[in-house]
Amino acid sequence: MAVAESKYVPPEELYNPTNNFELIDSAPAPEESLTLWYRKPAAKWESEALPVGNGRLAAMVFGGVNDERIQFNEETLWDGEPIDYTNPDALEALPEVQRLLFEGKNAEATELAGKAMMGSPHKIKSYQTFGEILFDFPDAEEVSGYRRDLDLTTAVSRVQYTVEGVDYTREVFASSPDQAIVIHFEANQLGKINFSTRFSRRGATVESGPDNRLILKGKLGVEYEAQLLPLVTGGTVECKDGELSVSDANEVTLLLVAATSYKNATDISGDATARCEEDLDAIGGKRYDQIKSDHIADYQELFNRVKLDLGNSDAAKMPTDERMRAIKNGASDTQLETLYFQYGRYLLISSSRPGELPANLQGKWCQHYKAPWNSDYHFNINVQMNYWLAQTTNLAECHLPYFDYLESLVPSGSKTAKVHYGADGWVLHHLSDIFGKTTPADGVHGVWPLGAAWSVRDFMEYYRFNGDKEFLEERAYPIMKDAARFVLDFLTEAPEGAPGAGYLVTNPSHSPENTFIKADGTESVFTYAASMDLQIVHDLFVSLIEVGEVLDSKGGFDRKFRKEVEDALEKLQPLQISEKTGRLMEWIEDYEERDPKHRHTSHLFGLHPGQQITKNGTPDLYNAARKSLEARGDFGTGWSMAWKVNFWARFHDGDHAHILLTNLLKKGTLDNLFDTHPPFQIDGNFGGTAAIAEMLLQSHDGEVHLLPALPKAWPDGYVQGLRARGGFEVDIAWRNGTLTEATVRSLNGSPFKVRYGNDTRDLSLESGSAYHWKNENTEN
Repeated sequence: MAVAESKYVPPEELYNPTNNFELIDSAPAPEESLTLWYRKPAAKWESEALPVGNGRLAAMVFGGVNDERIQFNEETLWDGEPIDYTNPDALEALPEVQRLLFEGKNAEATELAGKAMMGSPHKIKSYQTFGEILFDFPDAEEVSGYRRDLDLTTAVSRVQYTVEGVDYTREVFASSPDQAIVIHFEANQLGKINFSTRFSRRGATVESGPDNRLILKGKLGVEYEAQLLPLVTGGTVECKDGELSVSDANEVTLLLVAATSYKNATDISGDATARCEEDLDAIGGKRYDQIKSDHIADYQELFNRVKLDLGNSDAAKMPTDERMRAIKNGASDTQLETLYFQYGRYLLISSSRPGELPANLQGKWCQHYKAPWNSDYHFNINVQMNYWLAQTTNLAECHLPYFDYLESLVPSGSKTAKVHYGADGWVLHHLSDIFGKTTPADGVHGVWPLGAAWSVRDFMEYYRFNGDKEFLEERAYPIMKDAARFVLDFLTEAPEGAPGAGYLVTNPSHSPENTFIKADGTESVFTYAASMDLQIVHDLFVSLIEVGEVLDSKGGFDRKFRKEVEDALEKLQPLQISEKTGRLMEWIEDYEERDPKHRHTSHLFGLHPGQQITKNGTPDLYNAARKSLEARGDFGTGWSMAWKVNFWARFHDGDHAHILLTNLLKKGTLDNLFDTHPPFQIDGNFGGTAAIAEMLLQSHDGEVHLLPALPKAWPDGYVQGLRARGGFEVDIAWRNGTLTEATVRSLNGSPFKVRYGNDTRDLSLESGSAYHWKNENTEN
């Protein structure tokens, strides 16, 4: 068995999509409207190639003619290995850092924390590309009927074109049932499929295996392996010298499997080879048609739960990149907004499946060896935003990897809590990896120990949407309680003479990544009792009290701990409104921001995703939060604008929400509909989809609110299958900007209030039954 170094070529040199051929014409638009499609091959990974994924494996498809590039990933291929990141010096420095911050000596506190409180090491390593599959086809000089597309209803990427009278079709998808990336070649004439293919990856070796397999191997901290198995009808196939060649075939299917030795955060002793072989053996003798139909059935069971129609657009028959250019030039395209909504759902299904890792900063799609922000898990907004759509858009199963991952961090987080803070419970700072890092990272802005307290709110949300008391008691409550246990130990009373004196506060603290200006003109990011911290703590404590009420039917459920939480909540520093501006204050003092238009709007956490700030419950804070949002402006990074759409939806201002959604498409979305920070981050896609759902249905304020933020831009439409808290599935239709009818289906028999405008109705349904709201005053 010959072994050779992988012929690594830097990505920017891999692929020339023009290939010196002439495109005579292109194919017409696909019949399915939920399709991204283009009239030429992709040249750029980030903005033009199309993503496929099965939750664990992912690939980007370029759609070339004379050659092709398919870049692929496997979720556990990270640089690094399990190590102890804790720093014993942190605990000794903590009291002094707190004293300095209480005394307003922010610069001295920053210097000390930067030296003594960081994790050791304070940096993590990166999630990586697994490599490229490069194809060479016979040179074509003239090509007609070209189209490449991604059908969101089937999760299949397709390339079609004609050369010298032969129609070629290539399909790529990532199968969850068969745990493989599948690449299929067809032609309308026999014996016309010819190509050679090879792997490309830095530092790897390539060898031939049984059944003409091409095998890629290597080692970082984890060992990794990919196997490419050809299934060929007609013609010949040969694998040698690191290259797979197919000649004169009628039909070809390539099965790509990949794995690493990663088992969990502390164990990387698995067998990558055995995992690859097990996946291929499980596929066995299945034909391509069966592999494809199994994939589509599995995918559609999730995707088909929600349907959305925001109206037709004349542009719907235009290629997606041309539609994006039109949007940037001021065109309106409501069907593109529908496509964008469903694309976010497609991406979550494709990057977050039960039993796998959660979606990271780039989902599972990464072409780098050293990715921007390591394509890691950022817990000061980004990873949480990835899952805002999971419940509302009826993808509860896709939420489960997030819970599994958080639970895997608890052992490390418990050690960090004890070593760094002398506290019980568990803690998480602003980022992590797959090896369990929970200590402060990158710089002093990483000394922000509220990551766990924020992240565990999704456990409560899962219960609120699904009503699963077993989940609440056995999974949600323990991890939420331990996060609160840390917070209770971490909270400290502000001393006499300091702002907030006598109240419990967090110290140290940040409003993530935002800088304030002190009265003496100096700047800092480091403080105590930032408003976001207070809102996160409030949210966690209120949720725990709610758990106690739900599970206390037998009496005595953890009453002592609940009393401790209730007492701390009473003493927690209240939110403040600026006397100068009328805005919600972002910090413990009424500082000015260095950047008034900063991308983070963290002090509005209590408005969204939290539920502390509501129109009826806290009107003064609600109005102050609106002034803060107005001051931040209508632009930002992709994810920032997505968050602002959600905020405006919570203000029931559909037209302003739509302005932000339009800006998100104009300024924060690439031609393949990927979100851009820049560079590419997937959180904006997920946040944007969640925001569209939030404009159509809300349930955070104790009622099922129909069309709370419907913009004038969507005069007619319908949505089916959205989910609401309390265990409801909701269909809504509207015409001329007015509700025509709605159906609310009860999944667990909970009583509820339903609202449309000023009309509210108190209802109680048996599980499985439905309430139909018909607006008799709507004109036909």
